[in-house]
Amino acid sequence: MGIALQAWNGTGEWAGKKPARSFRAIFPMYDTPFHLLVLQESGIRGIGEIAGKRVGVGPRGGTAAAYFPEFLNTLKIGAALVFGEWEELAAQMHRRELDVLAVAAGVPFPSFVELEAKEKVRYVAFAPSEIAALRLIMPELTPSRIPAGTYPSLLREYQTVGLYNFAVARADLPDDLVHDGVKAVFDNHEELMEAHAAAASTIPANIDRNSFLPLHPGAIRYYQQIGRTGQTD
Repeated sequence: MGIALQAWNGTGEWAGKKPARSFRAIFPMYDTPFHLLVLQESGIRGIGEIAGKRVGVGPRGGTAAAYFPEFLNTLKIGAALVFGEWEELAAQMHRRELDVLAVAAGVPFPSFVELEAKEKVRYVAFAPSEIAALRLIMPELTPSRIPAGTYPSLLREYQTVGLYNFAVARADLPDDLVHDGVKAVFDNHEELMEAHAAAASTIPANIDRNSFLPLHPGAIRYYQQIGRTGQTD
């Protein structure tokens, strides 16, 4: 929803472009916590200690690649950002060609799980003052946490910031198609959870996590049928 808000308002990555207003929310997906992983041997324990390090932030256009440069700029931390597919960035970390992986994704993140199977790693968290500074500049960020045990090496709760993910559709998509698509998602919730644990949050109640994007009329019809009106204007 962070990039969506930028597109809606013509700010951030969309600065200088015409605001995009032809898309609508259809169903909530899951929270995207920002989290950072380093090798234990690096000695890095705080966000400030990544200054001057090589930081993998995922593919250009992705959430991490869009936000982490702004995070570092806000916190006045200089680092060498490396863009690319996560599988390759994890391999670079394994080869000691990167110092940090900084991701924004539903948890557990597969590339982190795979790296943990090969290396001793540590999760580096934002300090409360750093979280406050980020949210002051980027109010779309919300408090987020990763429960202890989500990753084998995560022994205590990880406090961070996040952005909520929503499925969106073009406003002119047929109402019946959107209605049936939303219904299919919620009717098959258990199957979604078998594919990824983050789908536990893909439930109608989380439609309220959308604070600005209008709902598609087909989605509105579904939520009205189950007794949740959600945001309709």
